[in-house]
Amino acid sequence: MASVQKGISKFGKFLSSMVMPNIGAFIAWGFLAALFIDTGWLPNPDFAQIVSPMLTYLIPILIAGQGGYMVGGKRGRVIGSIAIVGAIAGSDYTMLMAAMLIGPLAGLVIKKWDEWAKGWTPAGFEMLVDNFSVGILGLLLSLFAHVAIGPFMTAILLVLTAGVNLLMRFSLLPLLAVFVEPAKVLFLNNAINHGIFTPIGTTQVSEMGKSIMFMLEADPGPGLGVLLAYCFFSKDESARQSAPGAVIIHFLGGIHEIYFPYVLMNPKVIIAPIVGNAAAITWFSLTGCGLVGPASPGSIISFMAMSAPGTQLSTIIGVAIAAGISFLIATPIVRTAPAGDFDAAKDSMAEMKPGATANVSTGFGDKIVFACDAGMGSSAMGATRFHNRIKLDRPDVIVDHASVDEVPADAKIVVVQRNLADRAKASAPNAQFVIIDNFLKNPALDSLYNTLVSAAAEAGVGDVQAPLPAEAKDENAASDVIVMDREGIKLGLKSVSREEAIRAAGDLLVRHDAVDPSYVDSMLRRDEEQSVYMGMGVAIPHGTNDAKEAVKKSCVVLLQYPDGIKWGGDDDIAYLVFGIAGANGEHLQVLANVAKSLEDESVVEKMRTTTDVDWLLRCFG
Repeated sequence: MASVQKGISKFGKFLSSMVMPNIGAFIAWGFLAALFIDTGWLPNPDFAQIVSPMLTYLIPILIAGQGGYMVGGKRGRVIGSIAIVGAIAGSDYTMLMAAMLIGPLAGLVIKKWDEWAKGWTPAGFEMLVDNFSVGILGLLLSLFAHVAIGPFMTAILLVLTAGVNLLMRFSLLPLLAVFVEPAKVLFLNNAINHGIFTPIGTTQVSEMGKSIMFMLEADPGPGLGVLLAYCFFSKDESARQSAPGAVIIHFLGGIHEIYFPYVLMNPKVIIAPIVGNAAAITWFSLTGCGLVGPASPGSIISFMAMSAPGTQLSTIIGVAIAAGISFLIATPIVRTAPAGDFDAAKDSMAEMKPGATANVSTGFGDKIVFACDAGMGSSAMGATRFHNRIKLDRPDVIVDHASVDEVPADAKIVVVQRNLADRAKASAPNAQFVIIDNFLKNPALDSLYNTLVSAAAEAGVGDVQAPLPAEAKDENAASDVIVMDREGIKLGLKSVSREEAIRAAGDLLVRHDAVDPSYVDSMLRRDEEQSVYMGMGVAIPHGTNDAKEAVKKSCVVLLQYPDGIKWGGDDDIAYLVFGIAGANGEHLQVLANVAKSLEDESVVEKMRTTTDVDWLLRCFG
C-alpha cells in the first residue's frame, strides 16, 4: 500500500511540477476573463481578445516547455514548446493535459538523442547538430501530436467532462471530498489541484466563464475549522500554542500544508474537513459558484479574488460553512484526545527531538534548504522565518526553499516534514537532514539554531569578529564556562513588558561593571532588528555588533519570570531572560555557551520555576 501511495504521489507531483511554475500565467488569464469578457466586471471587447490566445496557446506552451525542461533541460524546453503546437492545432479543446504528456515526451526524445549524438558528432559541428536536431525532431513530434495526441486528449477530455457533468447532474460532486481531503494531508494536494482539477476547470471556464473544479481543493474553510478546534480545545500545549499562528498562515497566507500535521497527530480528525468540504461543495453547487482561475495559493484572498462576478457573497458563505462544520466535528475529537496521544506521536519521531541536530555539522557559507511538496508553500514560509531568525548571528548561512524532489545539489542541510523525508532523501542523498513535524514551531529548529550559533563561535563567523589567538586573549576572554555569579541571578520576578525585561537585564550587566550604560540601548536595538527570543521559553538579549566597545568584560545574567513575558507572537512566551555580554570579540562564544547549556528541555522547564540559585549555578558550570 505504501509503495502504491508513493507511486501515485510521485506521478501526481510530476504533473503538479509542470503546472506550479506557471500559476502566474493562469492568474493573469483568470483576471483577464473576470474583468474584460462580456460578462466580466469591466467588459472590453478589445482587451477580451487577449483571453483566448493566452489560454489556447500561451499556457499550454508554458506547461509543455516546463515538462520538456524537467526531463531534457533547456533543449527539452524548446522542443516541448514546438511539439505542443501540433496538438493545439489538432483540437478545439484547450490542450493542457496534452501539454503534460507531450512536454516530457519531447524532453525524453531530445535527451536520448543527445546521449546518442555525443559519440559521433564531429568537432566544430556541435552547434549545427544541436540546432538541426531540435528543429527536425520538434517538427516530427509536432506532426505526431497533431494526428495522434491532440485527438486522443480530446477524447479523454470528453470523457472527463462527461463524468464531471454526471456528478453535477446527480448532485454527487460532494463525494469527491472523501478522496480530496485524505489525499491532501498525505501531501498530494498540489498533484490533485494542479495536475487534475486545474486542466478540467480551465476547459470549463473557456466554455462557461467559471468552474467549481477550482474550489474543490483550494477552499481554506475545512482546514481552518480543524486549526480553530486545536486553538481552543487541544490538551497538548505545543499544538494549542502553535495553532493560532497556523490559522493566519493557512487562511491568509494560503499554505494549507501547515494544518496537515495536526490531522496526522490525530487521524480521526480527518472526518472534520471531509464533511466540511462536502458541505461547502454542496453549497457551491446549489448557488452556482465558481472561480475564473486557480486560487493559488489557497488563501481566502486569492479564493475571493478568483470568484466569478456576482458570486462573492455565496463564495464566502461556502467557506464559512466548511470552516464551521469542520470546527464542530473536530472539536469533540480534539477535546477528548488525551495529550499523551500527541506526545507519543512526537516522541516516535526521534529525529524531531531537541538534540536531533547534534550530528549536523555546519561550516562557513553552508546552504540550508527547507523542502516541501511543491517548494512554494510551507517551505518558503519556514525558510523565511528561519532566515530572519539566524541572519544576524550567521549572515554567512544561505537559507533557501525547494521542492522535495528538486533539492539543490549544493544543499548541506535539508529541513523537511517527516511524511516527505523519503522523497527529499532520494533527491539529496548527500545532504544532512533535520526532520520536523511543523514549520511553525518545532524543537528541532531550535536545536538547529543552537548548533549553527555554536559552529559560528568555533569557526569565527557571524556578526562579530573572529576569536583572537590564545596568546592575544586577556583574562576576561570567554571560556567554555559561562561567566555568571549569584548576584547575577534574579528569580521569581513579576511579569513585565518585553522592553522592560531587556532593560532590566542590561541594567544588571551595568551593575556588574560588565558594560557601559550605552550597551543597554544596543540590546533594545538588537531585539528590534531581530527578536532575541530563541524558543523553549528562553530569550537571550544581547547588544549589536557596533556596541562591542561598550563591553568591559564577559558576563551573563539571568532573570526568571515564572508567569512568562509575551515576546512578539502569541507562541513566544519567555520565562528565562539571559542578558549577555562578550568581551574581546567573543560575544558569539558566550551566546553559544548559553545555548549549549539549554539543550535539555527538561532542565529548561525546571529553570522556569526553580528557587535554587546553587542548582542554577551548577547547571551553567
